[in-house]
Amino acid sequence: MTHDHTHMDWTAMLPLLERGAELRTPLYRSAAAWLTELLPVGAARRVLDIGSGPGVLAGLLAEAFPYADVVAVDGTPELLERARERNAPLGGRFTTRLAELPAGVDELGEADLVWAGESVHHIGDQLGALEGLARRLRPGGLLALVEGGLPARHLPRDIGFGRPGLEARVEAAHADWFGEMRAALPGAREVTEDWAALLSSAGLVPSGTRTFLLDVPAPVPAAVREHVLATYARTREGVAERLTDEDRATLDRLLDPDDQASLHHRPDVHLLMARTVHTARRAA
Repeated sequence: MTHDHTHMDWTAMLPLLERGAELRTPLYRSAAAWLTELLPVGAARRVLDIGSGPGVLAGLLAEAFPYADVVAVDGTPELLERARERNAPLGGRFTTRLAELPAGVDELGEADLVWAGESVHHIGDQLGALEGLARRLRPGGLLALVEGGLPARHLPRDIGFGRPGLEARVEAAHADWFGEMRAALPGAREVTEDWAALLSSAGLVPSGTRTFLLDVPAPVPAAVREHVLATYARTREGVAERLTDEDRATLDRLLDPDDQASLHHRPDVHLLMARTVHTARRAA
């Protein structure tokens, strides 16, 4: 689908998506361990990873639930191809499914665990999407919905040049973009994003919410610095027109490899973020 400036080119974003998910592995591994407390490992025979992207999370879910077959579901063929490459060692336990949601949800079959990681907010009717995912659950099955948390922080408030508080203003610009993206989605409906209430409205029984933290303090390893650079480059491309000239100039300095105050060289670059997982169960 295309929505002008709100369109997301998932294929072009593949490296950023994969690197970001890899860096968040400790966070997601903790979340998966929590899910094993809610759903016995032996009870999970089939797992659906909705909006799987390049398959990083699918591999972690397969690790956490070793008796389950894991199905990575996405609407972008290139992402599923990468997911198959990443998870080839799982053999027959891992498969992929090309599906556009919500239209294709009823073709996915039943599962004991459905993981929807930051994918439902890309569907216009979020409650309808949750109702569709709820139908995929077997009795006693668990839906894990990743929505919300805290935006990533990479720099101190005052970086020594430009107006302090750049990341807060970028976050506000992104929030405006996000609202426009949601409004442009087919069948978009405004809902209060009280996820526990929405899960209840979808016919499920909420079974807990937890937030997981990723904290990589300065000095960061090269892989984190490279990801921060890629994130800022995308920010410069995506929301710069919503910022002031001063903030755009600050972003340009941060991305300039010849500037000693840039992200390429700064000793204070870090990665701090949180993701919230909401869970709900289908009645047995």
